[in-house]
Amino acid sequence: MQVSIGIGGAASGRERDFTKQVEFVVEAEKLGVDMVWTAEAWGQDAIAPLAFLAARTERIKLGTGIMQISARTPSMTAMTALTMAAISGDRFILGLGASGPQVVEGLQGRTFRAPLGRMRETVDIVKLAFAGEKLAYEGVHHQLPLPGGEGKALRLSQPGNERIPIYLATLGPKALEYTGQVASGWLGTSFTPEQAHAHLDYIKKGAANAGRSISDIDIQAGGFVAFGTVEPHMQDLKQSLAFSLGAMGSAKTNFYNDAYKRGGYDSIAREVQALWVSGKRQEAVEKVPDEMVLQTNLLGDEAAIKQRLLAYRNAGVTTLRLTPAGENLSKRLDTLGRAIELIKKLDY
Repeated sequence: MQVSIGIGGAASGRERDFTKQVEFVVEAEKLGVDMVWTAEAWGQDAIAPLAFLAARTERIKLGTGIMQISARTPSMTAMTALTMAAISGDRFILGLGASGPQVVEGLQGRTFRAPLGRMRETVDIVKLAFAGEKLAYEGVHHQLPLPGGEGKALRLSQPGNERIPIYLATLGPKALEYTGQVASGWLGTSFTPEQAHAHLDYIKKGAANAGRSISDIDIQAGGFVAFGTVEPHMQDLKQSLAFSLGAMGSAKTNFYNDAYKRGGYDSIAREVQALWVSGKRQEAVEKVPDEMVLQTNLLGDEAAIKQRLLAYRNAGVTTLRLTPAGENLSKRLDTLGRAIELIKKLDY
């Protein structure tokens, strides 16, 4: 298995801690980490940190986890990806996602309607640009050039680059099938190895329909990793799960919640969401069972974490995404290093 890490996220930038994030990535590269992903949510954007990291690193791959398809036009997404590939020596990975209605409609002021349709059209246009073609496209959500306007279809002045991988962060069944059809990789969330079929069966179906195999797709999933006793981390991880189940979306549309329902936590997902949206957030956190925390993370002594690593590998995960425990940089890197050494032993 390969190993990836992430920086950014909803709270990113709040403490102006970017220097610490950079140091973490630089040292993680030395440990052998293969990829770093930048989230944007409603914090830092996904691109600026990667551009800086491109100058501070040499080998690690640099991916957006994810660029929101509603925050940029498809042509700008393609221009940005081509630029990042050029300045990073082709280490860039374009990770795309639809985000959710709260961010898309509340922050970006765009409709969240038909997220899969908008994803398809975005990928189509991006691939035209990567192939060096003119950006002429007639879709439901995007038309290039704008009908009735004064513009004409343009070809980007940057040379095409079809080597740029496209990874998709998807959760709904049809979106997972689409991932299997077109993507180089899947950025997985709401995933447990024990119920991998809730995601991977759809990716396999999509791949087969496109004449591909799931082995053509880098399956990325993982969680928080901490060696030692579980109890110190349990409450924070329950808080995180309750947030995903109750707040990552709207009361009507929450793909994270739906994925956990398919993955064996139907009643829990419904109860936690109902409590969260009604304002009973602490009760929502308390409703998250210990088992759910243990299945979505890697916690315990070395033997327990080895078993979790085996579970992810046997489920079909090809890149393990880790968030290492530690109250400072040194301890986070120690945790990450220990996990990487265990993974290396598994692969022998």
